[in-house]
Amino acid sequence: MNISPTFSHVGITVPNLGDAVDWYREVLGYYLLAGPIAVHEDDSPLGVAATGIYGVGFTRFQFAHMASPDGAGFEVFQFDAPAYERPADAFEFWRSGVNHFAVTARDVAALAEQVVAAGGVQRSEVVAIDPDRGFEIVYCEDPWGNVFEACSHPYTYMWSG
Repeated sequence: MNISPTFSHVGITVPNLGDAVDWYREVLGYYLLAGPIAVHEDDSPLGVAATGIYGVGFTRFQFAHMASPDGAGFEVFQFDAPAYERPADAFEFWRSGVNHFAVTARDVAALAEQVVAAGGVQRSEVVAIDPDRGFEIVYCEDPWGNVFEACSHPYTYMWSG
């Protein structure tokens, strides 16, 4: 049997769910699908499932389901325990796991300016990947240190032969 999964969503953790939902709405144009949903470490179906995923000790968390303007899924989590801790530099690209997610924005420089104006960070200069075709990228991060790349064109268009 050949199973060919398609991309569904990415999830990030932040210290304040409401602030993050508002930020992603205002800056990236994401929209709320459901939530916030509270999950407690208890014997409810969600509590049992979460304990299986996160282990004993998460106490409570809340999350929201969002989507990008083109329908890509995006989950935002806020955990009560352990307390949110942001390292001095959250971009530890050498570590195993997701080191960034990416969005498509025709004008990546304008998006980077918008991110900075809204309290985020522009991590890199705008880089012309293929100047002849107008392909550009820029790395940014939200106010909580979650790194994302902005690409000027859809991923498959930029990187296919």
